[in-house]
Amino acid sequence: MHVGSGRRSVLLAAALLGSLALSACSGGSGDSADAGKEARITVTPGGGKEVALGSPISVKAEDGRLTGVQVKDDKGHEVSGRLADDGSSWTSDGKVGPKSTYTVRSTAKGGKSGKGKESSATATFSTQEAPKVNKLDFVPGDGQTVGTGMPVSILFDHPVDKSKRAEIEKSLKVTTTPKVEGAWGWVKDWSGQDRVDWRPKDYWPAGTKVSVQGGLTGIDSGEGGWFARNYDFGFTIGADHKAVIDVPSHTLTMYENGKAVGSIKGSAGSPVDPTRGGIHTVRSKNAAETMDSSTIGHGNEWMLDSKWVTHLTASGTFLHSAPWNQSIGVENNSHGCFGMTTSDAKRVYDFLPVGSTVEVKNTTSTKVTDVGNGLEVWQETWPEWQKRSALK
Repeated sequence: MHVGSGRRSVLLAAALLGSLALSACSGGSGDSADAGKEARITVTPGGGKEVALGSPISVKAEDGRLTGVQVKDDKGHEVSGRLADDGSSWTSDGKVGPKSTYTVRSTAKGGKSGKGKESSATATFSTQEAPKVNKLDFVPGDGQTVGTGMPVSILFDHPVDKSKRAEIEKSLKVTTTPKVEGAWGWVKDWSGQDRVDWRPKDYWPAGTKVSVQGGLTGIDSGEGGWFARNYDFGFTIGADHKAVIDVPSHTLTMYENGKAVGSIKGSAGSPVDPTRGGIHTVRSKNAAETMDSSTIGHGNEWMLDSKWVTHLTASGTFLHSAPWNQSIGVENNSHGCFGMTTSDAKRVYDFLPVGSTVEVKNTTSTKVTDVGNGLEVWQETWPEWQKRSALK
């Protein structure tokens, strides 16, 4: 799904990065040493407009201790931050976003003991508009239940400069219950867009709860692009359903929790167009679809209607019904897909959720399926995958 919004504009003039110092005494009492002291509260960035993008927000109390800091943008979103152990300062967890107005409300008490007079301050400032706002699409969708091979996949609508990837990766966090080891890897999507995926070292345990947070507001993605919001979504790992296709025997075997629960005869790719090998991830499904030869480089050779289509690669490796094929289970004669009877295609369609894996064995295909050609994260070993991280 697509989230986020923004519009292009010319980057405005240089930032106003000055500090705004405010204090207003409302009375108070303290010990004999600090009773008359009043804290001076300073907010950075200072007041006004056109504050530079990428700036953090900080609040400092001179000669006193902060007792409260609240920061909100003009959409009502609260900005989180950290208070120093000695109470002298507060720093936002993230950075300011583009074309936003922030209001900072702070309170403090004077003196090192924090028992002097109470002060309060309110500061408001606005930020520059970004030339481009980099939005993202992500899968799985929030609240979705998926298979045990599903990666977290984030697709950016504007290019991400390689020099910016480490900061972006640091701002993305995956939390799982139970704890599962995994890593981010940068991928070039089949569409040509930049993508970053998180895959577990091994397949997910069934029932795992996954939460993904992206503290991206105010981060520069390069080439004039900036992120304008944070992201927070989660999903659940469902039952452990997998399939294995043995090409020479024309057989697809279904596995549940590692045990075979049924097999289906079909026809894989011919010797001219053999089915791609390796471990594929089910990326999507379609109950009815037209098989168009032009989409896989075969011109206008055919246009056939199929049902119960399970998509593997983005380039066109599918599991689907093939009622036109009179050699199902006898001859491998497709153009790379695994064709079945309509009833068997429905069984496979119902058994394999999005995110489950299909391993193709003993094929004559020598093509190496790129990770970005679908959700093909299992085409690489764990050490190979780890090298894709910008933090390696």
